[in-house]
Amino acid sequence: MVEKAIFNKLKQTYQGKKVFLTGHTGFKGAWMLKTLSLLGAEVKGYALAPQTKNDLFHLIDGEAICTSVIADLRDKKSLEEAIVSFQPDFVFHLAAQPLVRLSYGIPAETFEVNVIGTANVLDGVRLLVKPCTVVLITTDKVYHNNEWIYPYRENDRLGGYDPYSASKACAELVIDSYRNSFFNIKTYAAHNKAIAVARAGNVIGGGDWSQDRLIPDIAKAFAAENPVVIRNPNSVRPWQHVLEPVIGYLLLGANLASEPIKFSQAYNFGPHLSDALSVEEMLKLAIHSWGKGEYIVEKEEGQPHEAGLLKLDISKAISELKWLPKMNAKMAVSMTMDWYSEFVKNKNGINQFTLLQITDYLNA
Repeated sequence: MVEKAIFNKLKQTYQGKKVFLTGHTGFKGAWMLKTLSLLGAEVKGYALAPQTKNDLFHLIDGEAICTSVIADLRDKKSLEEAIVSFQPDFVFHLAAQPLVRLSYGIPAETFEVNVIGTANVLDGVRLLVKPCTVVLITTDKVYHNNEWIYPYRENDRLGGYDPYSASKACAELVIDSYRNSFFNIKTYAAHNKAIAVARAGNVIGGGDWSQDRLIPDIAKAFAAENPVVIRNPNSVRPWQHVLEPVIGYLLLGANLASEPIKFSQAYNFGPHLSDALSVEEMLKLAIHSWGKGEYIVEKEEGQPHEAGLLKLDISKAISELKWLPKMNAKMAVSMTMDWYSEFVKNKNGINQFTLLQITDYLNA
C-alpha cells in the first residue's frame, strides 16, 4: 500500500522541484499534474491542446497550477527550448498517440509522435548541463503478445501487432539506445542523467472521454440512459485506477533520483493478477456501481485486430520500489463511476472532487 511514509517520501522528493511533464492536457497527464501540484512541485507542461469536450485539464483548472506550453512533440525546436529554458529536475514523458484503433487510421503519425517524439524529448534532456531524473511512460502493449495466461515480465520480448503497440516497442528501442549511447550508467558521474521506463496496463478513472475506450463509453451511455455497446466481451485486460500507476511513476522517479544507477531500468505497473478482468466482467461491475444500466454485444466483422489477453508481472515494482496496488477492480470501478456521477450532478465542483479522490487515495 501507499503508506504515509511513501506519501512523505514523495512530498520530500517533489516539493519545490521543477518537473517537466509532457502530455499534461491528457487524461493520465491531468491526474499526474494535479497530484504533482498537491505535492508542491513546480510543473511545466508540454502537450497538444485538449482533444475532448469537458477535458480533465480544464476541469481541474490546469492552467492555474502549471506553466502550459501547447505544442507538438514533433516540433523539435519548440520542445528543446521548453526543456532548456525550464531547467527541470525531473522529466515525466506521458505525451503520446495512445489509441490502438486510431493507430490503424493514422499509422505513420502514430510512429512519428510515439517514436520520434520520444527521441526529441531525450535530445532535449541531452542539452541540459544539470542533473536530471527522467521517467518515460510506455505501455503494457510493448510486449510481443502470445495471448497466453502467463504475466509478462520486464525482460520478456518486445513487439507489437498494431501500429500503436509497435510504435511503443520502437520507442523503447530508442530509449535503450539513448541510455547506452548518451546516458550510460557506467558514466553517470559525467552526465548526471538517470533514465527509467514505466509500463502500465489499461487505466480507468474520472475525466477520460477518449473514443473507443470502455469506461468513457460506459459513462456516456449511462448518463444518456442508453445501452453500452461492446465489441470484445471476452478480452482480458489488467484494469487499474489511474492513480495507481501515477503514484508508481512518482515513486519510481523518487527512487531514481536517490539511486540513479540502481533504478535506471524498466518497471511494470498493473493490478494484482486476480483483477485482470474481461471487458464484460468490468462492465457488470460498472453497472453495479452506477446502480443501473444495460449493454449489448455487437460482433463487428472486419474490425482491426486487438489483443485478447494480456497480463503484467508487477513483482519487480513491488520488491524494488515498495509499490503495491491499493485497490481491487471493484474499488477502482466504484471510484471511477463516483467521479462520473459527480460530474453529471455537479460539474462545477469536479475540481475539488478530483483533489479529494487524490488525497483520499494517498491517505488511505
